[in-house]
Amino acid sequence: MLSVYSDFIRIRFLTMLAYRINYYSGILIYTLNIGVYYFTYMAIYGGGSKELGGFTAAQMTTYVAVSWMARAFYFNNLDREISTDIRDGSIAIQIIRPYNYILVKMTQGLGEGMFRFLMLMIPGMLIAILLFPVELPRDPYAWIGFLVMLFFSFLINSQLNVITGLSAFFIENNEGMMRMKRVIVDLFSGLVVPISLFPGWLERLSAWLPFQAITYLPGSVFTGRVQGTGIWNVLGIQILWFILLLIPMIIIWRLARRRLFVQGG
Repeated sequence: MLSVYSDFIRIRFLTMLAYRINYYSGILIYTLNIGVYYFTYMAIYGGGSKELGGFTAAQMTTYVAVSWMARAFYFNNLDREISTDIRDGSIAIQIIRPYNYILVKMTQGLGEGMFRFLMLMIPGMLIAILLFPVELPRDPYAWIGFLVMLFFSFLINSQLNVITGLSAFFIENNEGMMRMKRVIVDLFSGLVVPISLFPGWLERLSAWLPFQAITYLPGSVFTGRVQGTGIWNVLGIQILWFILLLIPMIIIWRLARRRLFVQGG
């Protein structure tokens, strides 16, 4: 059975490879995003050595670069894929097949993520290092911790996508919900603005939400703001959210299967 799911990873990877030319423009777009944020923050710092939200200018540059390039790995459109399957009725066929539909979607997302890691994130990060003063971690534990946390970033983001996609069972057209989810994830994960720059009440609220585990916590490890045993503490937060998000995902999936109806099918 495991070989079946590994085949889904391989097939999605090969499918993405067939259209790899599209990701060259993706590297350019992500690099431009990093450039915009870099020059914006440098203007705010004013060339001084002061800290902003606990970030030095060098740490902020590194955080911006690694956060955007990490997004290249964990980003996927599983919510849209699931919604499309529900609307066109193809999910009715997939449910009766001898595999778990949700697990298939997660493995397909992983195959896409692996492609993005190799073809977008790594080349993009190398370009960012050449163009901007990015400081790489010197502590090997920071590298190990970051890579492990990056995988959990993918899992948590994919869980949120699956939950959003399955909502199409109940509200039929969840386009608005998908757009809202994307904005919320980008904002409260710390991608657009580091969470430490939020107002105090909003920063405290963000600490109780799963979104920080997607970008802000891995970025804090990579920049050295979290070190030593703190790395494993923030990794524990990611693992906790991964487990907690399994609960609504499983409940919604079971309810959805009972409610199954095909729109236009």
